[in-house]
Amino acid sequence: MAIYLDHAASTPLLPEVLDAYAEALRTVGNPSSIHGHGQRAKQLLEESRERLAAVLRCDPVEVVFTSGGTEAINAAVKGMFWASRAVDPRRTAIVTPGGEHHATVDTIDWLARAEDARRVEVQLDADGRVLSASLAAALDGHAGTVALATSIWVNNEVGTIQPVAELGAVAAARGVPLHLDAVAALGHVPVDFGRTGAAAMSVSAHKIGGPVSIGALILARRSAVVPLLHGGGQQRQVRSGTQDVAGAIAFALAAEIVVRRLAEDSARVAELRDRLVAGVLHTIDGATLRGAPIGAERVPGNANLTFAGCDGDSLLFALDVAGISVSTGSACTAGVPEVSHVLLDMGIPEEDARGALRFTLGRETTDADIAAVLSALPTAVERARAAGHSSREPALY
Repeated sequence: MAIYLDHAASTPLLPEVLDAYAEALRTVGNPSSIHGHGQRAKQLLEESRERLAAVLRCDPVEVVFTSGGTEAINAAVKGMFWASRAVDPRRTAIVTPGGEHHATVDTIDWLARAEDARRVEVQLDADGRVLSASLAAALDGHAGTVALATSIWVNNEVGTIQPVAELGAVAAARGVPLHLDAVAALGHVPVDFGRTGAAAMSVSAHKIGGPVSIGALILARRSAVVPLLHGGGQQRQVRSGTQDVAGAIAFALAAEIVVRRLAEDSARVAELRDRLVAGVLHTIDGATLRGAPIGAERVPGNANLTFAGCDGDSLLFALDVAGISVSTGSACTAGVPEVSHVLLDMGIPEEDARGALRFTLGRETTDADIAAVLSALPTAVERARAAGHSSREPALY
């Protein structure tokens, strides 16, 4: 029996999307070509752009297709930084909360090393929440030198939903462009780009039942960026390169499906998640739910739990042997085990953060899956604690 509870890392292709994607891969023609095949490909591409824009509540021209969320975040953060600094060389500060995805963190770190950017960190509260007052204080404290602000919409590790409309209003009132990482938000919360007040937003298909290697940067008409890629000048000169027609078709369809099913799927997944959390907290001493409390400020499918006296990697491997796939945090750290920086930025002691497991449910998750996890987890925790205790015992010679 194989149980997949790592949907935050990647979600299986929806059957309807797989069929549409396979058919679209037969499309012949470069959408930039002016002959008949090329113009047919362009028509399919632009129809997909319009469909995705309708889901995200933005203008079609604001949809810039990318190879995924990481490229979209890089294009937004680097491009907005360079554009702001070109207008005023004093604008070298990037204001961002702690606990961001590595695609954002590592991009800012690179800009700090290569372009003399300055990272200004906004502290998270104990639930992983970004307070609008804290963002305002950071922007005011560096007034006149801020190139941009960037924030995750839904924390991919602990599931906390950020007050993005409040953050957008704070940034807009100070004339600071705001980028939102909505990769973990789309398909889990209603997404309306226009209402956020953001200058840019990043999304990805494989988190919502679409294929890997297609995403989008939603770039407001008013926003300026310096492009990462140069070539044919496609997509408003923002992202040159031959566009992925089949990927765009699949992405648009996946987005339409998950948004149409959002209320129904969220209610069912939340019920399963609540059963999982209640079962774990009831049966395992030292288990603690991390992130926002169960409710409106947490996405339905996320349960991030720490287990005192355990190493998360040991727990992960024990569950994997039992046929259950979970994670200890983000899957985007090149497979290198490390303590979650998100939990550390929330103020959780490193010893406790080491015992983290992230369970993320999807629409394929069943009652039987949850029952199997609750059955296997106590033994896994017992063995992980015994292994941890043995590793701390002094060696006998």
